[in-house]
Amino acid sequence: MLQWIKNLFTGRTFCTRINHLLSEVVNLLSGVIQGSVIGPLMFLIYINDLVALLAQYGVKIKLFADDVKLYVKIVNQVDCDKLHQALSALHAWAADWQLGVSIDKCCVMCIGKGEITDLFHIGGIQLPVVFSCRDLGVTIRNDLSPSDHITDIVVRTHRRANSVHRCFISRDCFSFSACIFNICSSPARVQ
Repeated sequence: MLQWIKNLFTGRTFCTRINHLLSEVVNLLSGVIQGSVIGPLMFLIYINDLVALLAQYGVKIKLFADDVKLYVKIVNQVDCDKLHQALSALHAWAADWQLGVSIDKCCVMCIGKGEITDLFHIGGIQLPVVFSCRDLGVTIRNDLSPSDHITDIVVRTHRRANSVHRCFISRDCFSFSACIFNICSSPARVQ
């Protein structure tokens, strides 16, 4: 099995295709094969030791594919130091394994009534302190209120409805609803 996996990842090349044009073929030095059946499993094996590494610092970690969340209950400076050390360990691990950290997507958020007094960094870059952030499609606020998420959904829904509405010349509600009804109720045609 090990030899099969070695063969799978050894000597791989790739190129980029745009329409009918292909780039030069280049050797693939790291990474997993996207779109393959075994790719997700290989990535999990690749990133799995990060969980054990960060657990040594007393922080909790949640993974979803390549998305990592670190969190810790901060009661005193010792807890802040744990988070500082965990962030340093994360940065060192990523550098060792040639896996870039998208620092521009990272932030610090305090859930609850406390305030963040320390400045946190990854690779010497200060992480912004935010009161809300979008995570896996859900907008989360520091008070855990769903209002920002609901507002975001309503705004996107209005944009879509307006773009559909702009496709029609007539603004007559009866004609508009009749047209939508005909589209929805007409049987599918096979061509």
